[in-house]
Amino acid sequence: MVSAQSFVQRILKNQPDEPVVAKASVYAPANIALIKYWGKRDILLNLPNTASLSISLGKKGTHTEISRASGDADEIILNDQLLSCDNFFVTRLQQYLDLFRPHPQFYFSVQTLSTVPVAAGLASSASGFAAMILALRQFFGWSLPEYQLSLLARLGSGSACRSLWQGFVYWQQGEAADGFDSYAMPLADTWPDLRIGLVIISDKAKATSSRDGMLHTVKTSPLYTIWPEVVAADLARIRPAISSRDFTALGEVAEGNAMAMHATALAARPGVCYSLPQTIAMMQKVWELRGSGVEVYFTQDAGPNLKLLFLAKDSEVMQQVFSDMVVIAPF
Repeated sequence: MVSAQSFVQRILKNQPDEPVVAKASVYAPANIALIKYWGKRDILLNLPNTASLSISLGKKGTHTEISRASGDADEIILNDQLLSCDNFFVTRLQQYLDLFRPHPQFYFSVQTLSTVPVAAGLASSASGFAAMILALRQFFGWSLPEYQLSLLARLGSGSACRSLWQGFVYWQQGEAADGFDSYAMPLADTWPDLRIGLVIISDKAKATSSRDGMLHTVKTSPLYTIWPEVVAADLARIRPAISSRDFTALGEVAEGNAMAMHATALAARPGVCYSLPQTIAMMQKVWELRGSGVEVYFTQDAGPNLKLLFLAKDSEVMQQVFSDMVVIAPF
């Protein structure tokens, strides 16, 4: 079995291991999966059971600065708050940083500002770990191809491998046991008229993390056996829809894929439910709008919040119906 440490060492074996700058400062966007990543074939290396496809959220994401800490411990600041060493976010980040320390007595100072709610199903971990690996590259002066940065980001959070780029990004499943063929790549397609609306129903941390919910679903849901088939069919339809800018096909596939993912989670024993009553109410509002002739679709990740897909021509009516919605033009 390949360990995360040996995986990293293989990639960084000829790279500098001492800082080349005093401070590194970077940004990485959050992303939402239009075709979901839900289930792992290797938990330690975050290797997915299926491929996935996402779109990035422009200026919604994570700004990260790293430098060498002056004391004898890591210093982690999230949204201007110094976190204690027993904080879950700190523990997870330190485990990741352990993979890149030049030596055990090397400590990092990390300042992170997230423009999306943390642990609320808005891909804060994806943008966070993507920003971290970009900052580490700048800090140590690594010369690595982007696909290898994607491999390294994946170790922190699977979805982070898709947050290195703006626009549409495809994460290939890969087949190798060592995980070196499972990385993300940006698509050349653009879509200037496409809009994403963030409907924030709750910014509180969800009770069940994506990682735990995913693992439990794979182990116990009787519906999970057909999930890979659903993903394969949806990917086969959404790729040409993106290329031809077929919005109806894009929306139908994205919404259907999200519903299928949550169905597998609901069918777990016991079931995993990320929706709140307001989530269902907003879904019904989307369906009512579509019935009235406004073409809008939703997608939902592992959290109660919805992301709406619509075209620029419907922005005004959408803003009237969803007055608190944050609109993003990803291209």
